[in-house]
Amino acid sequence: MPVPFIELKRFEPDFLARWAEKCAEISAKTMFVGGPETQKLEESLQKRSGVAAVVGCANGTDAIQLALRAVGVGQGDVVLIPDATFWATFEAVVNVGARPVTVDIDLTDLQMDFDLFAKAIDTYKPKAAILVHLYGWGTARLADFRRLCVEKNVLLIEDGAQSFDVEVNGESIYKGALLSTVSFYPAKVLGSCGDAGAVYCSTPELADTIRKLGNHGRTSHYGYGLVGWNSRMGGFDAAFLNLCIEYLEPRLASRRAVAAKYRAAYEKLGVCHVGPPKGYHENGYLSVALFEPEKRPRVEAVLKEYGIGFGNVYPGAMSLQPGAEGHIAGKVGGAKADTLSRGVLNLPLYAYMRDEEVDEVLRVFAHAIKA
Repeated sequence: MPVPFIELKRFEPDFLARWAEKCAEISAKTMFVGGPETQKLEESLQKRSGVAAVVGCANGTDAIQLALRAVGVGQGDVVLIPDATFWATFEAVVNVGARPVTVDIDLTDLQMDFDLFAKAIDTYKPKAAILVHLYGWGTARLADFRRLCVEKNVLLIEDGAQSFDVEVNGESIYKGALLSTVSFYPAKVLGSCGDAGAVYCSTPELADTIRKLGNHGRTSHYGYGLVGWNSRMGGFDAAFLNLCIEYLEPRLASRRAVAAKYRAAYEKLGVCHVGPPKGYHENGYLSVALFEPEKRPRVEAVLKEYGIGFGNVYPGAMSLQPGAEGHIAGKVGGAKADTLSRGVLNLPLYAYMRDEEVDEVLRVFAHAIKA
C-alpha cells in the first residue's frame, strides 16, 4: 500500500462545503485583499500566542524580510543564521542588503549551537541574528539565546515557519520574542490555500512599521512614509486559515500522535532519532530519523520500492549552497549541518493519517533498515 510523504486532502466531513460557502461570500463582497477576514485572523493569532500584535503578509519569506527591515537591518549589516535551515532564511538576509554568517548546529536538538553562536557574536559583531525553530520544536537553550542577544545588543528575529502552535514551558514559542515569523505555506501544520505568512510582534510600534512596510510604506492611501513593497495577505488565504483554525486542535492531536508513534518505533528498532527537548510541546510537523550518510540511500531505495514517501529536510547546509557564493560573510563551526543534511530522513506525517498507513510505513521502514 503506497503512502505519500504528505497528503493535503484529508479534510473534515463538512470542511469543503463550508469553504465553498466562504468562497462565495468573499467573491460576492469582493474581499480579495486584506479586509475583515485578515483582521479576524490577526486577532485570532495574537490571542492564541499572547504577543502584542500579529501582522499578516504574503508569505513566510516576506515575513522574515519585513522583520529584518522593521528593526533597521540593511546594507552591509551582518546577520547570524543557522547553517541548517531553509534557503528562505539565507536569501531574506541577502535581499535586504545584509551579509549572512552561518553558525553550525547542535546535534542533540538540531538547532543552532549556542556556544558557537556566542563565539560568532564576538567574532563578527552582528547587528542581528535569526534563530530558526526547526522540525516542529526549537532549541533547548531558547532563553539563553534571547538573554545573550539582549546583553550583546543583537536584534534577534525568530523564524517560526515550522513551529506554529509549539509551546515551551506551557507558553507559545512566539511569546517573549522580539519578532517571530511564520509561514502558512499549504504543507505547514496551519496551511493556507496559497502562499501566506505573518509576523508576530512584541510591541505595537513594530507591528505598525511592519504593516506599513508590507503595504508600500503607506501612511495614507497616497501618502508614503517608508519605502516598502507589496506583501499584503489575500482575503481567500485569510478566510481559509480562519476556517482551518476551527479544526486545528484535532489536526494537531493527530499529527502529534503519529510523531510519538514513530519515536517509539525508532527506539524499538534502535534507530538514531531526535525529538523535542524537555519543556517543549511539539506540533507534529516532522519526524526526524538520522542515518550514517552512506546507509541512508539503501533505506530510501527500499521505501521507494514499496511506494512509501519520505523527505530529507533539509538536504544541504546553507554554507555549501552554490547560491551562497559571493554573499556569505563567514561560517562558524564545523560540518554538523552538512552531516545532518546527508543523514536526515523524514517519514510521512500529516493530519488524519490512518492507522493502517502508519503501520505500513513502519513495516516497510523496519524492513528497509535491515536490508
